[in-house]
Amino acid sequence: MRLGVVILPDARWAEAQSRWRRAEELGFDHAWTYDHLAWRSLRDAPWFGAIPTLTAAACATSTIRLGPLVSSANFRHPVPFAKELMTLDDMSGGRFQLGVGAGGTDFDARVLGDDELSPRDRVDRFGEFVGLLDRLLTSRTTSYDGRWYTAREARMHPGCVQQPRLPFVVAANGPRAMQVVARHGQAWVTTGVTPSGDGEQRWWAALPEPVRRLDDTLLAAGRDPGTVQRYLSVDASGAFGPSSVEHLRDVLGRAGELGFDEVVVHWPRPAGVYAGDLGVLERVAAEVLPGLDPR
Repeated sequence: MRLGVVILPDARWAEAQSRWRRAEELGFDHAWTYDHLAWRSLRDAPWFGAIPTLTAAACATSTIRLGPLVSSANFRHPVPFAKELMTLDDMSGGRFQLGVGAGGTDFDARVLGDDELSPRDRVDRFGEFVGLLDRLLTSRTTSYDGRWYTAREARMHPGCVQQPRLPFVVAANGPRAMQVVARHGQAWVTTGVTPSGDGEQRWWAALPEPVRRLDDTLLAAGRDPGTVQRYLSVDASGAFGPSSVEHLRDVLGRAGELGFDEVVVHWPRPAGVYAGDLGVLERVAAEVLPGLDPR
């Protein structure tokens, strides 16, 4: 079991850089940020771009793994995005991993003036988006004609530091999205399948079903389920993971029982969403992280 942290891009870099450095100093295995143009209750508050933030974080740290949790096709095209990912993998010395998902129907999906997609079309676009990213990041030159994307002799030199490419951590809950995990994912990430307002216990009770669905999908695709890492974003339950050391110990135990390898919590904010006490996270680092089995 390993523990990672999401650091929201809600502060100027002069302030934010100390959070990323502190996350590494505390011993967290991975650190992430959200890849949105605006987000929920913070849509009119300070909010910075994910890729420049991760670039700065790569230069400010040396060991912790980094990535977006998660990027989507809502406002990105695979060709320029793949170039940015290759560059981030280089700048981080091979510490970058791509969290990627289908994207929702909120601000990010509407800001460019596009029509809202049906759930089926979003998953179809998702599969093509991830598939083309895979081709771009593993080939020197790529041409492609699809339903959603086109590429004309897109160059990707010199390629990723991590070979054959940087890892994909694919977000999925439904059966068709899980096929994207089976085809392209080195890891799976989920925020659960019930809304946070339904209560923490119902959220946990619903988790075994997507775990079983993933196993079945991987087996049907001829992949060993044990070869795909599993990430759980536990604050989606509606109960803040690092609200106390004891609560996070319980969360880690329950996640481990369900077969998750990685748990992700959020860096505490002073107020509002993910409000919490940084001192609790520091105690977690001192008292919990040393006892985790890195598998």
